Amino acid sequence: MSSPDFSSSTLFLRLTHWLTDLKPMRMRVNARERWRVVVGAGIGLFLTALASMALSHGSPTIPWLIAPLGASAVLVFGLPASPLAQPWPVVGGNSVSALIGIACTLAWGPTPMTAAVAVALAIAAMFALRCLHPPGGASALLVVLLGTTDPRFALVPVFTHSFALALAGIVYNNATGKRYPHRQGVAAPVPSASHQPVFTEADLDTVLKRYNQVLDVSPDDLQALLAQTELESYRRRLGELRCRDVMSTDLVTVEFGDSLQDAWKLLRERRIKALPVVDKVRRVVGVVTLADFMRHADLDFHHGWVERLRSFITPSPTPYSTKPETVGQIMVRQVRVASADRRLSELVPLFADTGHHHIPIIDDDKRLVGIITQSDVVAALCRSH
Repeated sequence: MSSPDFSSSTLFLRLTHWLTDLKPMRMRVNARERWRVVVGAGIGLFLTALASMALSHGSPTIPWLIAPLGASAVLVFGLPASPLAQPWPVVGGNSVSALIGIACTLAWGPTPMTAAVAVALAIAAMFALRCLHPPGGASALLVVLLGTTDPRFALVPVFTHSFALALAGIVYNNATGKRYPHRQGVAAPVPSASHQPVFTEADLDTVLKRYNQVLDVSPDDLQALLAQTELESYRRRLGELRCRDVMSTDLVTVEFGDSLQDAWKLLRERRIKALPVVDKVRRVVGVVTLADFMRHADLDFHHGWVERLRSFITPSPTPYSTKPETVGQIMVRQVRVASADRRLSELVPLFADTGHHHIPIIDDDKRLVGIITQSDVVAALCRSH
């Protein structure tokens, strides 16, 4: 019995994987966005052609459109956030590449070698000038194929056409809700004002340098997409859990007029870090924490802190006092609360990024019904696994 041919099977698997890699990627854009791109490219090229014909006064020696603009239109209207589609790459990339193609044609004539060298030098120049634009290579190739040696061709029609198309892109993209020009290096909005991703911009820059390839997406967009993906992961893992499903209902609260001594005793006995402050109908009016006691008792210095704390929480024997006497005098009035019906996933960024350790939970009547701590969220995340 012959042994199986492992080399043939390995080759077959590699060929299968290679053919799979050739499969077109599914476009994750809806019909409305597709029509926006289609209409925008058509309008942009049409207006560019009209402007060119008006400027050339119908001269037969000046084309009313150049072929590379078709590819530029795909980028400007289809990928307006791409670094390769911004106005400077569109105008500078096409114009500089055309100029290089003209110089190469003047030096060596329209030959296959000239075409290859012109495109290669155009790419190098676009890298150096930070205006990498794929249709720029076509601009360099076009002037070689046409045998163009007049430097004015880089100005009219290449520069004027590219400028007109970029201007049309600015007007159309912004009118249809797409930011263009898409400023590079500016932090994009994250999913919510309170959410910051677990990675920093410096982390992303380090990974991009290691990746060492041109990306057709700006770093700020990439950062925003990763942050949204992270938040979506929280939502998926936490599912439909609501605050009421995980909140602690064994509540320890104080009122505005309660003494500091009583509040401190509750914090120590219950081994908790915060006490919600409620009014007579259990509506949250503030929160008092260990940090509030430390701040008002001036406990930043370790020497003699026990005496200072004891003096701070002990009621003054006289009707008039120069120090706080009640919870309401040291509590934090700006309290972040959440409704019992709110999704737990929406609170994750608050705990992760804003320094919150506990969030009071209220019902429809704004009354305190529970509290959620970081420990409650961690436990819910563990159960979701």
